[in-house]
Amino acid sequence: MQVGGRTVLVTGGTDGIGLELARQLRDKGARVLVCGRDADRLAAAGRDGLEAMAADLSSRGGCDALLAALAGVPIDILVNNAGAGTSYDVAGDIDRDGLDRSVFLNLNAPMHLIAGLLPVLRERPDAAIVNVTSGLAYAPRAGAPVYCATKAGLRSFTQALRFQLRDTRIRVIEALPPVVDTRMTAGNPHRKMPAPACAAAILDAIERDREEAAIGAARLLRIAANVAPPIARRIMLRY
Repeated sequence: MQVGGRTVLVTGGTDGIGLELARQLRDKGARVLVCGRDADRLAAAGRDGLEAMAADLSSRGGCDALLAALAGVPIDILVNNAGAGTSYDVAGDIDRDGLDRSVFLNLNAPMHLIAGLLPVLRERPDAAIVNVTSGLAYAPRAGAPVYCATKAGLRSFTQALRFQLRDTRIRVIEALPPVVDTRMTAGNPHRKMPAPACAAAILDAIERDREEAAIGAARLLRIAANVAPPIARRIMLRY
């Protein structure tokens, strides 16, 4: 799929992987809309040649507000990238409000945005939905049970959605990054993939019409999960 001349929405596109992907799409000639919550980062994205929109996708109301703001915009590519983690440690207090926000942002919001934008995407001569999940969708990490559960859920949803849309002009792509060097992973001591490199791999998957793109170290996890699922789970639970 050629991205030049397309109109693309990247959620969570003011920081991390989303911002790098938005910049690379812009450099390819796409009109790029990004959304986020931080006013300073939104302003910086605007100065960077991106169309920045304030949106809090951790609730149904926030999703509905964004969809209303997008009325009449001919979206060709929807990139569901926004995501967040939250602590869930049974040895301490569990923030159930934070739990609900993270589950909605990571899992419910992509479903709502896809449902709201499907009529627009169906009208385009060529369209794509890109769901950014995680290598942890193959096997969970004990230190991030909520994040892993939502990404595994989004992976399952993506596979079923792809089958439902198989006879349409809408491609459904899943990108599964490894640990990437972003603000969200600042406390992670493991080796991290640079965000620009991860974004380039996602862009390559879009341009090559790949249904599933395991990126970097996630490729090894995919192999392990397919060949020996119990071993992959044991390793990743302690990761």
